[in-house]
Amino acid sequence: MSAGRRRQLHLNAFLMEAGHHEAAWRLPHSNPRADFDLRHWIELARLAESAKFDSLFLADGPALIGTGEFRPPGQLEPLTLLTALSQATSRIGLIATVSSTYNEPYNLARRLASVDHVSGGRAGWNIVTSAGADEAANFGLDDRPGHARRYARADEFLKVAKALWDSWEAEAVVADKAAGRYADPARLHRLGHEGTYFKVAGPLNVERPPQGHPLLVQAGSSEDGKDFAARHAEAVFTAHTTYERAAAFYADIKARTRAAGRDPDGVIVLPGIVPYIGSTEEEARALARQFDELRIPEYGLRQLAAVFETEPSVFELDRPLPQSILARPKLEGSQSRSDLIIDLAARERLTVREIISRLGGGRGHFEFVGTPEQVADTIIAWFEGGAADGFNIMAPALPSGLAAFVEQVLPILRGKGLFREEYEGTTLREHYGLPVPANQFHV
Repeated sequence: MSAGRRRQLHLNAFLMEAGHHEAAWRLPHSNPRADFDLRHWIELARLAESAKFDSLFLADGPALIGTGEFRPPGQLEPLTLLTALSQATSRIGLIATVSSTYNEPYNLARRLASVDHVSGGRAGWNIVTSAGADEAANFGLDDRPGHARRYARADEFLKVAKALWDSWEAEAVVADKAAGRYADPARLHRLGHEGTYFKVAGPLNVERPPQGHPLLVQAGSSEDGKDFAARHAEAVFTAHTTYERAAAFYADIKARTRAAGRDPDGVIVLPGIVPYIGSTEEEARALARQFDELRIPEYGLRQLAAVFETEPSVFELDRPLPQSILARPKLEGSQSRSDLIIDLAARERLTVREIISRLGGGRGHFEFVGTPEQVADTIIAWFEGGAADGFNIMAPALPSGLAAFVEQVLPILRGKGLFREEYEGTTLREHYGLPVPANQFHV
């Protein structure tokens, strides 16, 4: 940020088929087949770009979501979808979730570099280690690797991927027609990597990406996840239900980043917010009730059981979480999300029925019901109070919820000088104010 310039919000549009609320597909105006409708995704991407969002983001996991009975269970492969969206947009960043656990560094580094090239430097990678046992079953495993092992593998994966992206120096291609010399082999570097998890020769067969390497995003909030983010992440997606929890996480990530020898300002922290927006508070509450009344409790119960790796039968809807859940050891799966749910339930003394209602809109992300002014004031309070560098905007219904945020909340944020009127750069790194990383092979 240049001297004298006011710090500005970063906004990411977190897109999810008909919307983030589990019942969004049932709304009268929703497209229940939005999941595989490319026109729907293009409309969302263009809406976010017209509003000058830094980026859009696609979640993903290599398994069916639930059983398919109560909510759309499938999704397009995100790098394929982002490649299509890159041709329907020109400036907005494009971030995809891809698992390090169920990929190999060479193939994934190649695919991500390719997206960065075809998009003109707008690609980002949300690095996940895949918590679900159902995902492991799709790759011939009886269970997923342990939590610590998944992160250790991810750490080596990133080391290899970064080296592959650097394996072409900027001056490697000379394209000298007269001499018949296309590239300088001395500037195409072998890796010869032999580690605990990978053996990779290199170099990559794709030129170094326009951004040096795609923006690296991380979304795990466990202890292993936070340490991994401190070493590698350039943006962190996170879930918190209170300002106090978000501020503590923000301070922790910045401190860990500094301890890892990196600039804390080089890590952009973006909690999620699910905004229910109405012209009055009562109108906003009525909107939230409309969603809640469309929920199928059985679906919420199954999802809660999946987080805690147990059976729905252990829960009673009108009682608190059972002691067997509260007293169990750390899970090998989604540690931070299970901890968040337990904390929420204890702090607000919620029954299981109330818990699944609270999780229906954002799966544990911060839900806010109010007027455009109240939504804007809350965002500003978190931003200026040291709890966020910006937000993942998680509209409960799409495109209507994103359109409401763009039309009603953004003008307030712009009026306070906190969000851009126009893009100033062309790459995702430029939107986030982050430099192109140096090439480790360049002397």
